[in-house]
Amino acid sequence: MRPCCALLLAAAALGGCAAPGAQAPPSGAPPPPPSAAPAPASPGAPPRDTGAPGALRTLDFVAVAARAGDTLESLAAAWLGDPARAWEIAEYNGVAAAAPGQELAIPLKPFRLGGLTAERYQTVPVLVYHQFGEKSANRMTVSREAFEAQMRLLREKGYRVIPLAQLVAFAEYRAQLPEKSVVITIDDGWRTMYDIAFPILRKYGYPATLFVYTQLISGGAKTLSWDQVREMAEQGLDVQCHTVTHRNLALQQEGESAEQYFAAVRREIGEATGLIEQKTGRRPTVLAYPYGETNGLAIELLRRQGYRAAFTVEREANPFFAPTFRLGRSMIYGDYDLARFERNLAVADRRALR
Repeated sequence: MRPCCALLLAAAALGGCAAPGAQAPPSGAPPPPPSAAPAPASPGAPPRDTGAPGALRTLDFVAVAARAGDTLESLAAAWLGDPARAWEIAEYNGVAAAAPGQELAIPLKPFRLGGLTAERYQTVPVLVYHQFGEKSANRMTVSREAFEAQMRLLREKGYRVIPLAQLVAFAEYRAQLPEKSVVITIDDGWRTMYDIAFPILRKYGYPATLFVYTQLISGGAKTLSWDQVREMAEQGLDVQCHTVTHRNLALQQEGESAEQYFAAVRREIGEATGLIEQKTGRRPTVLAYPYGETNGLAIELLRRQGYRAAFTVEREANPFFAPTFRLGRSMIYGDYDLARFERNLAVADRRALR
């Protein structure tokens, strides 16, 4: 349980923090916004008056009394440099909103790196879709109605859909995440991603990753074109690699020599990487293994190409100590009802760490 902010204020004062009082901003610096404190000093700088009544600062947190007009977003913008980090203030203090006069501690450093607590460790589910349709024509096709209901459930149940890059940083033990984080991915490159899924994702403001195998991107009646991929990328879609032809990277084909197999896997990764970069302007750094299978050769070739992570389809949510080139994903099928969908959203594991 977090200590109350009054105790934090007292601790800050005993720690030698500056007492409240007026102080002019540096020459040329813009004045702080009227309803939020100014940005914090750089780490290691001596404590200073914030200009906000009752605000005290240590190297680890800022203790403030919220003023009229303050929101968690405005406080996060002022002190953490990003209103989207309001969840950190909310989770650190166990609150949902800021109220005038409310005492809040704003953490300046990660307070739950790796999602570890005394009771459990955090896990991050990664969902994977393939096809969408007006109706669920087969198990691999999720209907428009079902997909919308699933996205709505995430909102109503308090899940936070995060970009894939944040999960990778979490898996590298470099970042902390909201407690109920979820990642959304879509594989292959079917046209229904553009027609059905992407508009729904934008409606809810959810980031997502499209793993494309480049041979499929032809602009046919059922497949995406590169113009459509680029259009979605310009609107925030993350585009990553699913190889050139979708061959199983872990299997040496019949009649294929070791040298031919090595060259084929290298081509599947390298050519797809280069084409995605050419078409979108961004080099992919994460790969989804076709059929979810991999081996040491594929992983080593990914590392040589500058990749940071890769995904199987093992139905497991990911703790921070999951191997970054064997991260898990949960397939979402067209015959899932909402209860079965929700069973794929495990965000914590209470088993003892050994």
